[in-house]
Amino acid sequence: MTTSFSTARRPDGSPPLSASARPSPRLRHHGGGPVAKRQRVGAALVAPSFLFVIVFVLFPLAYAVYISLTNWPLVGSYHFVGLQNYTSLGSNAVFVHAVWFTLLYTAIVTPAIFVLGYAMAMFVRKNRPGSTLIRTIFFLPYIVGLATESYMVVLDVQPRFGIVNVILSRLGLASIDTAWLIHTDLALAVTCVLVTWYASGLTMLLLVGGMQGVSTDVYEAASMDGATWWQRESRITLPLLRPTIALSLIISVIGSFLAFNQFYILTQGGPGTSTDTIVMWIYQVAFVQLHLGAATAMAIVLVIAVGLVSMVQFIMLRDPTKA
Repeated sequence: MTTSFSTARRPDGSPPLSASARPSPRLRHHGGGPVAKRQRVGAALVAPSFLFVIVFVLFPLAYAVYISLTNWPLVGSYHFVGLQNYTSLGSNAVFVHAVWFTLLYTAIVTPAIFVLGYAMAMFVRKNRPGSTLIRTIFFLPYIVGLATESYMVVLDVQPRFGIVNVILSRLGLASIDTAWLIHTDLALAVTCVLVTWYASGLTMLLLVGGMQGVSTDVYEAASMDGATWWQRESRITLPLLRPTIALSLIISVIGSFLAFNQFYILTQGGPGTSTDTIVMWIYQVAFVQLHLGAATAMAIVLVIAVGLVSMVQFIMLRDPTKA
């Protein structure tokens, strides 16, 4: 039996391939080529991160939603209650007060942190001698930490021997027996001053990075055109810093909404529950009253609120030319 082979020449003029030299269709298409190989490698590299997100983010979040739909008591049996934990939030007087108090606290400290941080950033944005040292000093409170500084303030504002009362009494501005942390308004004032001092260093650092990215030629051209300092800041610096300002404000607002350490250390929510923030009341409900289902419902509402506020801030402060 004879096997015949085609003698027709190939389009490029080269001799035809023999049957044994021709690539098998299975071998030619097996594996999908280099593009498919890169896709498989990319999927293998992304898989651990994707698994991490599923296990440590999505699953806990879904489980938290489930807990919020029960009367989970932390210890003991529980049963499904539907949306009862959510619908009862509006009638919870302490939670409503905690929401308003947190909003008031946020409205006070957010502008204060930004204004002080911006002022410090303007002071150190030029690379003058000693500017690096001054930046370090301004940023030091953020490095030390809010919890440590809160304990320091507890000692500094004590009646009779606290350094704050001693100085203010000698200046005739307050009595040496003033108890700052047992009055709601005074405790809020002390906490706001502490947090502004603590967080303005981070805002300064963010704004300095943005300011140093603005070319000095722009400022020189504006000065030659007769622009005043305020015109340079309002028409050059602030518009060019919109993304950085948005980031710093979002960080401040989120931090204010999640305030816990400073109030827990300074006032423990007192007097009574007058200085309870949302997170403090969630802590009380979950780990003191042991109503984990209700506390989880509050936490989910807080997460949604923080996300919405951050999104609105980002939309309002984003650069319109890049929208």
